[in-house]
Amino acid sequence: MTRTLTVLATGPLTTVQDAGRPGLGALGVGRSGACDRAAAALANRLVGNHPDAAVLEATLGGLVVRAGTDLVVTTTGARCSAAHDAPTRLRAGAELRLGRPDTGLRTYLAVRGGIAVEPVLGSRSTDLLSGLGPPVLSSGDEVPVGSAAGPMPGVDLAPVPDPPGGEVTVRLLPGPRRDWFTSPAALTASAWEVTGESNRIGLRLAGVPLARARTGELASEGMVRGALQVPPSGQPVLFLADAPVTGGYPVVGYVEDADVDRCGQLRPGQTLRFRGAVAPR
Repeated sequence: MTRTLTVLATGPLTTVQDAGRPGLGALGVGRSGACDRAAAALANRLVGNHPDAAVLEATLGGLVVRAGTDLVVTTTGARCSAAHDAPTRLRAGAELRLGRPDTGLRTYLAVRGGIAVEPVLGSRSTDLLSGLGPPVLSSGDEVPVGSAAGPMPGVDLAPVPDPPGGEVTVRLLPGPRRDWFTSPAALTASAWEVTGESNRIGLRLAGVPLARARTGELASEGMVRGALQVPPSGQPVLFLADAPVTGGYPVVGYVEDADVDRCGQLRPGQTLRFRGAVAPR
């Protein structure tokens, strides 16, 4: 018996994720990592891993895996498994099936010992924008699991709320280019709908377009997770885990870092509301 998980089905998208590749922006390498960092870290803590160990990030459920040996597993984030927010033993040959979650978008599957694929530039994360890291998982893949070390934590259940299914409000900080818009405060005046074009790179939002006060475009500037960039359409893009390191459209604001994880759980059709002051300087 080997410490592996055999992937029997992947759902819409399943990738390997950890804490990402911080500090490489000057080389043109984005951080990547789990979209919902808090949920991924919680999953690791529940099975006794380091909080930055690699996990599986499943989008909208559908993941099915089979254990090659007895393993301790848990899931966090979008709820779609009986092993949710609590460690459980997955016996050799047994299957774990993630159904479609009622709310939220991304579920994290942690295995005691961590997902042990080869790291690239110090991380095991799959970056969809740059192509760095392991490939997106496919049916039939054998995913290696690391060796467990140390005692299991004394946790039976983590009482954390599931991702909400309705409108979500997040805190907004002013961006460096808010004076490029005639009324940047319009960003907080109404809710924005998450569109089906959203992915790990960013949420594409639809609402009343933000009107430009200036013409022309910017030279490329540094970009980070949580930046709210506005292309000529006036429809904002909120960057998530696989955000580019540079961008040429004006940034009207930033979602507070602690709230970006919550945005990574939003589904197409959900609405997002911003709270904060983004008046021109």
